[in-house]
Amino acid sequence: MTIGAVTVIVIHLVLAVLLSPVLIGVMRTTRARLEGRVGGGIRQPWRDLRKLLAKQPTRAPGSTPVLTLAPILLMASSLVLCALIPFVSTVALTSVPGDLFVVVGVLLLGTVALALLGLESGTAFGGMGSSRHMVIAALVEPTVLLSIYALSVPAGTSALAAIVRARLADPASLLNPASLLAIFALVVVVIAETGRLPVDNPSTHLELTMIHEAMILESGGRDLGWLELGSWLRLTALLGLVANLALPWGIAQDAAPLGLLVGVAAITGKLLLLGAALAAVEVFIAKLRLFRVPELLAGSFVLAFLSVSASYLVF
Repeated sequence: MTIGAVTVIVIHLVLAVLLSPVLIGVMRTTRARLEGRVGGGIRQPWRDLRKLLAKQPTRAPGSTPVLTLAPILLMASSLVLCALIPFVSTVALTSVPGDLFVVVGVLLLGTVALALLGLESGTAFGGMGSSRHMVIAALVEPTVLLSIYALSVPAGTSALAAIVRARLADPASLLNPASLLAIFALVVVVIAETGRLPVDNPSTHLELTMIHEAMILESGGRDLGWLELGSWLRLTALLGLVANLALPWGIAQDAAPLGLLVGVAAITGKLLLLGAALAAVEVFIAKLRLFRVPELLAGSFVLAFLSVSASYLVF
């Protein structure tokens, strides 16, 4: 364990916590302006989070510890995810490598925590949201593995930092068919995993359409604050992963202060631009009917499988 690697992880965590509410604010403001609304402003998620964390949670009598532990588990898994994904620099801990399979396992841990929280509420909406959430997760996780695995073939390793370094060293690999198929498949599953349109609508509370909101409907106060921040961190982590795999320029390859400063500026710009673009696209598309979602995710799985096949053919 080196001081440089610890410094990079601390920067990743601090940047993710500070940038996640800003990213959500940019996405909401972009969508509001395109829809002709004023919106709450970029700082509104910060104000909402501060208000929620200052309130005592309300829990029903007879509730189990799941209601208390699930928000903490989601928050903890999201922080670990942000620590493992190369945001600012490709320097990583040797004892806890940012391996593809480790990252997917941590991602699944937060998914299960959310599903258990929805079941704990004991309501029809919570159970409905949890069942839909796990169906989507069962289709998403294999696609994440395959799409990043296709990008790992040229690098010869499943460590995310090494994959980013290999793509940075060989810019021609960014435009080959295998890479483009893998990135497109990864974008689709990130949208599904984070509950964005057209899979889920984060701004609605309609009973027949909501997935993520159905699982956290019975939470309030500090519990809801941790759930919101944990979900925002997952979105930041996955969008950051897509940004650095698709456009790895700007990421530092060591722990030098100047390189880290450039890396912070680069990932901040990438995330805000990617978030604004995602929000702009959401304005012009509608939510898919629930039984059509597996078809979309199955299509992304096919693209990921084709990218793996093309990777072995090309390399």
